[in-house]
Amino acid sequence: MAVAAFFDVDGTLIAKNSGPLYMKFLRRRGEIRRRDVVRTFYFYLRYRLNLLDIDRALERSSVWIRGRAEADIASHCRLWYRDMVRQYLQPEMVRRVHAHRERGDLVALLSSTTNYLAEPLAEELGIEHLLVSRLVVRDGRFTGEAVRPICYGDGKLHWARRFAAEHDVDLAASFFYTDSVTDVPMLEIVGHPQVVNPDPLLRRIARQRGWQVMQLRLDDRVALSA
Repeated sequence: MAVAAFFDVDGTLIAKNSGPLYMKFLRRRGEIRRRDVVRTFYFYLRYRLNLLDIDRALERSSVWIRGRAEADIASHCRLWYRDMVRQYLQPEMVRRVHAHRERGDLVALLSSTTNYLAEPLAEELGIEHLLVSRLVVRDGRFTGEAVRPICYGDGKLHWARRFAAEHDVDLAASFFYTDSVTDVPMLEIVGHPQVVNPDPLLRRIARQRGWQVMQLRLDDRVALSA
């Protein structure tokens, strides 16, 4: 059976959360209002506290994108990645991606972010498989709906298990890298849980479970704790 290495994006492969970065990008372009930025930070805070209702958050945020052309969003997300996201790639995590690829492991992004951020990131790192949230497009425009289940919380389990079945992956021999307490169910089903710059709730659980914790910095210093 194959071994997979699954990587979360926000706070793991990149040192920031992409949601606030995207709001800042849109604000600079004059495409959203200040209250939209405030709402995003509210949802981000609830996410950090493991209190986020992902369906409600999606419903509120989909108002902005409904009816917009997919080609336009895909194009400006590549600019956003180049100008605002790429600089936050964690060097050690980039090395981990390359190390897994060299070992012959199947490498996949497993993230609640959409494919519009995941695609340029995956292209740069040579990651073939994208298990991410996807938005429904009809006649080239967004409907405001998402493909279910959203790749968040238990939704990640759904897509990871489906991927494992399709690619004959042994999850008990596989890896998952994440920073978020919302990913504990996924950490529990892999044989090699990898906790990266954890939020306080995940740090506590990692200590209780004896999971190794990596503390990374953009200047490339790495500290490990048990």
